Amino acid sequence: MSQDFTHFDKAGRAIMVDVSEKEITHRTAVAQGVILAGREVLAAVTGKTAKKGDVLGVARVAGIMAVKQTASLIPLCHSLLLTRSAVDFTLEEDRITARCTVECDGKTGVEMEALTGVSVALLTIYDMCKAISKEMVITDVHLVTKTGGKSGDFAFGGQQDG
Repeated sequence: MSQDFTHFDKAGRAIMVDVSEKEITHRTAVAQGVILAGREVLAAVTGKTAKKGDVLGVARVAGIMAVKQTASLIPLCHSLLLTRSAVDFTLEEDRITARCTVECDGKTGVEMEALTGVSVALLTIYDMCKAISKEMVITDVHLVTKTGGKSGDFAFGGQQDG
């Protein structure tokens, strides 16, 4: 199956995709990623004793702010009127999993917004905890699910969200 590259014109120049003829649909995307960290970092995060403050609270706000700035960060990405953005965390013994959910009613999807939000949330955790330990690894950033639009629904590995 041949696929046209939509971010290039006939002369091969980069362009923003024209979505003017697309239908407005409800779009959702969920992305997640992990930061591997030692027990000392997790203790500071859960005990809210990190010197820079409430790590997860700040990381949540940073992720939401990043979602709203995606079009400024990713070339050729459309500006979107978002209806929802949320960042949540799950803590385990040696890791923090961040999950970013984004929604809008629009002509283009919100996958890049969700991926940007989760990435910046994880980077914020690193920044706020690097004085405790620099031995943290950000890994497994990926799209979990997306709904809406011409390409239909997607679930990573064919699995349902949850």
